[in-house]
Amino acid sequence: MAAADDLEKYRAPALDKGLDILELLAMADTGLSQAEIAKALDRTPNEIYRMLDRLVRRGYVMRTPSDRYEVTLKLFELAHARPPLQRLIAQAMPVMRRFARKAQQASHLAIYDRGALVVAAQVDGPGYWNVSIRIGSRISLVETGSGHVTLAFATRDERRLMLEEQDPPERLTPALEERLARVRQQGFENMPSKQVTGVSNLSVPILGPMGRVLAVFTCPYSERLDTKDAPDRETVLKMVIAHAEEISQSRSGGL
Repeated sequence: MAAADDLEKYRAPALDKGLDILELLAMADTGLSQAEIAKALDRTPNEIYRMLDRLVRRGYVMRTPSDRYEVTLKLFELAHARPPLQRLIAQAMPVMRRFARKAQQASHLAIYDRGALVVAAQVDGPGYWNVSIRIGSRISLVETGSGHVTLAFATRDERRLMLEEQDPPERLTPALEERLARVRQQGFENMPSKQVTGVSNLSVPILGPMGRVLAVFTCPYSERLDTKDAPDRETVLKMVIAHAEEISQSRSGGL
């Protein structure tokens, strides 16, 4: 009885209402209208309106063109925020440095963040030159190998949300859908860079224990002309796959 009294004493009705909405939308297969949410929670539409407005403005819920509401990936992002990310980077960096020495190429680790990929870690190749991307750079989902891998291994709903979060929003064209299907089937992307001539994006997912993409390991491969013993592109691709699998195995506990 005392426990029940304590629960009642420390109630926060507005917070409860917001959490009820998030939990309801998270379990729904499709978006729900304001009236449907109100009915499911046994509340009036007016009670729900202001809370929905705040959740939309804060990015936890999105309103679709058909005037329905869906939960976004923001809670997903918060649940896998900084400390786990730091652990992932700490475990990946030794593997990335070893890859750089063997492949004689640079590499980086990219993580999805609100409509783009963010470069979270980067290692230069061992020579005095390489093709690299600065840590913190935001890169395209549609125009990069890392983006293709991220989209290919996302669920249909996640992919749609990711594309809608582009600025401007992107659509899943038949050509892109076919490309993503091939990436998922083969387990990697191998494509010419759309930013730099002569560079190939070799990208492989870092997977968690449930098959979810935690990050993407990418080598912006460029042919070395200053040495005869540098691995060729196909050999480097095999190295990218092997080193990404090693990082994935080190993440057996999940992100």
